[in-house]
Amino acid sequence: MNEPSLCVKGLAVRYGRRRVLSDVSFEFGGGSLVSILGRNGSGKSTLFRSILGLIPYEGEIRASGRATRNMNASERARIFAYIPQSHENASAHTAFEMVLMGTSSGLGFWSTPGRREVVRAMGALEEAGIPHLSERRYDRLSGGEKQLVLIARALAQDASILVMDEPCSSLDYGHQIRVMGCARRLAGQGYLVMLSTHNPEHALSFADQAMLLMDGKVGKPGAPSEVLSVAALERMYGVPLGPVSMGGMGAVRTTRIAGCSFAGS
Repeated sequence: MNEPSLCVKGLAVRYGRRRVLSDVSFEFGGGSLVSILGRNGSGKSTLFRSILGLIPYEGEIRASGRATRNMNASERARIFAYIPQSHENASAHTAFEMVLMGTSSGLGFWSTPGRREVVRAMGALEEAGIPHLSERRYDRLSGGEKQLVLIARALAQDASILVMDEPCSSLDYGHQIRVMGCARRLAGQGYLVMLSTHNPEHALSFADQAMLLMDGKVGKPGAPSEVLSVAALERMYGVPLGPVSMGGMGAVRTTRIAGCSFAGS
């Protein structure tokens, strides 16, 4: 895998007369898990859609040194892999068959997966830590298991930049930890993982860098413990916060919100 990087300069997106993103700039390299936080409607999905080349935008996006604006779908698929929140159109496919679909981006239009693609799909299941799910029907898996299968499918695509759109949405606590742990391992293996989340705990416990998206603009990226200050979270979410103890992974943190306290470990 080539060393991935993503550089965004002066990105702006409009929907009609409404400006959704304005002057967004940042740069990240491989081996990093980047958490992007923002309220609903703040532009997180729009940012990802721009990076993936799905919508028109102003500004410049470069992946591993190459401008992405004029890349075709096949070229993009060799660099970016997108992991959605869910995939409900799976029929009776097994987890292995779902992951094998991820190898199709490297095949010709009339080609079918061969031994090399089968080996890659099995390797992706191993990498995601779910080889035991290979013969299970995807539509009968739990939400967390489905998310790990989608991650494995992205790995089978053999791209170096993984874009994960709120992968822990609707998952129970245990599966949130499993999915975030998987993302952390992949970053440690050299991938650039960009992940949106509503949960500051995810960034504090697993991410290398965090970035806040508010009113269509991004704040300066940095270490999660520095970016996710009480003042910044109050401003972003519009709720009063009391003292917040922000330890590393495995530490107990307590957040006070409007008179209620929540503890996590």
